[in-house]
Amino acid sequence: MRVVVSEFIDEAALAKFGPEIAVTYDPGLVDDREALLAALPGAQALIVRNRTQVDAAVLEAAPGLRVIGRLGVGLDNIDLGACAARGVVVHPATGANTLSVAEYVISVTLSLLRGVHGANAAMIAGSWPRNALIGAEVSGRVMGLVGYGGIARAVAERARAMGMQIAAFDPYLPDTDPAWQDVRRCDLGTLLASADVISLHVPLTPETRGLVGPEAIASMKPGAVVINTARGGIVDEAALAEGLRSGRLGGAALDVFETEPLTAEAAERFAGLENLVLTPHVAGVTQEANVRVSAITVENVLRELAHADA
Repeated sequence: MRVVVSEFIDEAALAKFGPEIAVTYDPGLVDDREALLAALPGAQALIVRNRTQVDAAVLEAAPGLRVIGRLGVGLDNIDLGACAARGVVVHPATGANTLSVAEYVISVTLSLLRGVHGANAAMIAGSWPRNALIGAEVSGRVMGLVGYGGIARAVAERARAMGMQIAAFDPYLPDTDPAWQDVRRCDLGTLLASADVISLHVPLTPETRGLVGPEAIASMKPGAVVINTARGGIVDEAALAEGLRSGRLGGAALDVFETEPLTAEAAERFAGLENLVLTPHVAGVTQEANVRVSAITVENVLRELAHADA
């Protein structure tokens, strides 16, 4: 049997495959489509992160493919319909990076409300911008969660511990779900109008694409902070930049983008914006999370290969 790994993984996890399974590990494959397709014949498993596009051409190049292991949870880079038609099972590493994303959301919340993240240049230049850096406390403010799955609930737990009130919108979570016990459930419009911090935790679908656009931003509480660790495309980046530039929004943190990797051209819309944190899709990637995600993904793939052979 053979496994192809097209993006970075904790290499220690690969040892679990043992000598009976050949592993082709090349994180450069994600940026070399031709090499990826050439590596797939004879493979029974493929392990990817979010950048490898698993489409019909990839499946055609791997006629013996049985399972795809996703180092993470988002599946928008994988053609699930084509996989189902071919009988290829897809396993995300559910829950493995929850803590990392939740801590990222809390850290940028604190940074953006306090405003200290941009002080270095002024301080090094000999300035003393004390009055400009009188920020806000998080205690007593409203954390608004769009989507209320596992990661959002982890954010809620940590935000609540800091004295924040929690509001959430999730039309797919039943009224009877016990997760609603300690959170104010509201519709999207109410959440946008009342939340001091809005954190997005929904997949990218036709319904969520452009969800945070000009109308949504105009309806937000003045000075609100927007955080997107979910998927690029959920936020209209041009509208967000304009909201920051006009002062309608108090800050934003984007870890995901419409174009990934973010190019210099695509990033031009953010030029000159100070109360903004941009990171390269790393919210769920800490040293610890990488170990957990890699281990779970390898275990998922091994289990599926063993099941297929049974």
